[in-house]
Amino acid sequence: MKLIEELKTVNPQTPGDWPQSVKLFTFAMIFVFVLVIGALLDWRAQWESLDGMRQQEQQLKEQFLLKKRQAINLDILKRQLAETEQSFGALLKQLPSKSEMDALLSDINQAGLGRGLQFELFRPGGEVISGAFAEQPITIRVTGSYDDIARFASDISQLSRIVTLNDIVISATPGGQLAMDAVAKTFRYLDESEIAAQKKAAKAAGAKK
Repeated sequence: MKLIEELKTVNPQTPGDWPQSVKLFTFAMIFVFVLVIGALLDWRAQWESLDGMRQQEQQLKEQFLLKKRQAINLDILKRQLAETEQSFGALLKQLPSKSEMDALLSDINQAGLGRGLQFELFRPGGEVISGAFAEQPITIRVTGSYDDIARFASDISQLSRIVTLNDIVISATPGGQLAMDAVAKTFRYLDESEIAAQKKAAKAAGAKK
């Protein structure tokens, strides 16, 4: 090419004598060189800043989507919480208070007598405190026919308060009847004074350690 031949013949010491094409080429090269240096020294920082802004934009988008999902799920969580509280409230109503325990023990006794069973043992045990509830075990032994014992167990399960029969053992008696040994368990919720006393005792025990 002519330009290449001219570049080979020019004298670097006398740029004023260079051909016009060589001067234009040299100017273009200088211009490109300045652009490259400018990019390296100045625009590079701007590019890095732009990349940082793009990353920040992506993070903000992700945070927005996360909060949007949380907002959508919030109504669901509130509804589930309300349903849980309602179910817990219904369950709590099935637990007697301290003042209602005597009446519940009487209901258990009457359920057996109403089926013609004979109580040979009806012994309430000591309460077992667990959290906000107290478990009341009652050791019982009743005798009667198979059908009467079965109906008695069904009546116990249908009481308005929660009562469970545990550790059931059925055996034959010399008189041809059946005997059922079991531990009936019922539960009651602690009143405010009992909960306060329990917390106070736990705090005192922790302070002694």
